[in-house]
Amino acid sequence: MGDGTRKVGGTDRRQLLKATLTGGILAAVTGQEGVAATLAGAAASPSGPAAVPAPAAHEFSMPPEPPGLFVSDPGSDRMVDVIKSLGIEYIAANPGSSFRGLHESIINYAGNKAPELLTCLHEETAVAIAHGYARGAGKPMAVMLHAAVGIQHGAMSIYNAFCDGVPVLMFGGASLDAATRRPGAEWVHSAQDGAATVRDFTKWDDQPISIQHFAESTVRGVKIATTVPQGPVLVMIDTDLQEKGDVIRERVRIPPLSPLSQPVADPAAIEQIAEALVAAKNPLILAQRYARTNAGMPRLIELAELLQAPVADSGDRFNFPTDHPLNHSQRLQGLVAAADVLLVLEPSDLWGVLNDQLDQNGRPFTPVSKPDLQVFTIGAGALAPKANYQNFQRYVGASLAAEGDAEASLPSLTAAVRRRLTPAAQQAAAARGAVLATRFQEMRTRNLAESRFGWDARPVSTARLCSEIWDAVGREDWVLANRTGSVSSWPQRLWAMNKPHQYTGSVGAGAVGAAIGVATGVALAHKGTGRIVVNIQNDGDLLYAPGALWTAVHHAIPMLNIVHNNRAYHQELMHVRRIAARRERGLDRARIGSEIDDPPISFTQLASSMGMWSAGPIEDPDALAPALRRALAVVKQGKPALVEVVTQPR
Repeated sequence: MGDGTRKVGGTDRRQLLKATLTGGILAAVTGQEGVAATLAGAAASPSGPAAVPAPAAHEFSMPPEPPGLFVSDPGSDRMVDVIKSLGIEYIAANPGSSFRGLHESIINYAGNKAPELLTCLHEETAVAIAHGYARGAGKPMAVMLHAAVGIQHGAMSIYNAFCDGVPVLMFGGASLDAATRRPGAEWVHSAQDGAATVRDFTKWDDQPISIQHFAESTVRGVKIATTVPQGPVLVMIDTDLQEKGDVIRERVRIPPLSPLSQPVADPAAIEQIAEALVAAKNPLILAQRYARTNAGMPRLIELAELLQAPVADSGDRFNFPTDHPLNHSQRLQGLVAAADVLLVLEPSDLWGVLNDQLDQNGRPFTPVSKPDLQVFTIGAGALAPKANYQNFQRYVGASLAAEGDAEASLPSLTAAVRRRLTPAAQQAAAARGAVLATRFQEMRTRNLAESRFGWDARPVSTARLCSEIWDAVGREDWVLANRTGSVSSWPQRLWAMNKPHQYTGSVGAGAVGAAIGVATGVALAHKGTGRIVVNIQNDGDLLYAPGALWTAVHHAIPMLNIVHNNRAYHQELMHVRRIAARRERGLDRARIGSEIDDPPISFTQLASSMGMWSAGPIEDPDALAPALRRALAVVKQGKPALVEVVTQPR
């Protein structure tokens, strides 16, 4: 306004101040419970302050701020400018006072749009949602964590994102100046070095002391997080820095985010790998943490078809179509034994592929591969190692390790292979491909036959569970949002998965409690696309963080949750059984400490209590298909749904 008066939500700022002061004075005189009645009476009186509306029953008055303490141009507004410049669409948080300034700026200064605040019921879920969003959208979203305790709560999901190599931008609240900390909780929630708790499993962190510092560090953090090897970064945000005023926009320069050019492998190394692949009699391509973007899959298809080489997909990423005749993931060990050249893209566990280790006393192992196997790797995982946490598996000395992003390096490798393909090499590749196609069809036929074993069993078999889900969503544009090991990888064995976006499941650190948050983040990334996001959800995992269901309902994130309810932490149950058998103590007591029964938990009622449409628990396998159809109709309306199925263990 021309006279310097500002509008707030369409209300003159001076009128708002007058209303606030009036409400505060009345509260002091009459007590909080009498404010509503007093203001209502004043508004009804001809001589009363008619401009002051009566608060609703759920509202309350705040004590007045002395006029001299009103803040204009707070630092957190400039923080929002920085976040907006990076194209961050969402910021997930469980509310905390250490970032109250940024919280307020997001919802009022930014209008709760780009970024939009996602209300989460646990910091672990907030980070997991950001993890899943990055996997689904191919770009980071942000998270706010409340001081030391919020970072501690979120630590497990941070570690999961770190092990999975996923970019997440995190802001941690901090009260750095001891002279301005409020007595009590603000002290015990503070730390001299707030990022120290998670520094061993973040890619980078900083603690800015000015808004300009914040701008540069946040942009730098996103660049570091999204450069391979990718990972989570943490920027601490001081409460005083957020809340102090008079931070003029023109004084803060927001640096642009530099365009990314991922590191590629050395050209000489690429030529050497190409020569070995073309000369190989039995080449094998193993894709582990390979496909970083939607470009990864078609690039790998092109190389594999050129060589007519079998591809094994580890499931760390969705690297190769399940219905392609060169996909021989199920035959990995036999192919390794026969291979003379092995190319591994973004290796995550090469030793485990080359050796068969038994879970017996002494952990004996036997090499699987031939002694003269040539092993070539292309990957960026070794470019930013950490020392403490063991997320890199046993060391294997490859014949040649080409350091660089495999996805970015593959076009040059494909071109080098193409240049070397003589007519004789093409003929040999075609013959190899014909044999592989026959073996692939035999494998798929066998999978289909095996899926029918126990078709009418109760509890429901995992094969029937996955078959019925496929029948429900197979004609849709769908996304499978979670890893499938707990259902014996039946989706990969039965479904036609051939589009890069169709599977975002991963292992990461194997964090129990992360899957429901990751799946919610994947669904958020696909919100508005019309895609049906499917989450085959383990029961024990859901019990760690059931609040994610509420977040999905509250923010209208459509997703189809199917609870694989085997009423136990079954992997742990199998471990106890193995040890009991090894000690010859019997198996009859092995369920103690791992079973989730007596009483059984109703996930249907749990979801319903949070406002989510739900059905179950389904024990009759013939009732599964109708329930899935009803749930799918709900999801198509833009809402989440949950179907609980009582299942066999795996």
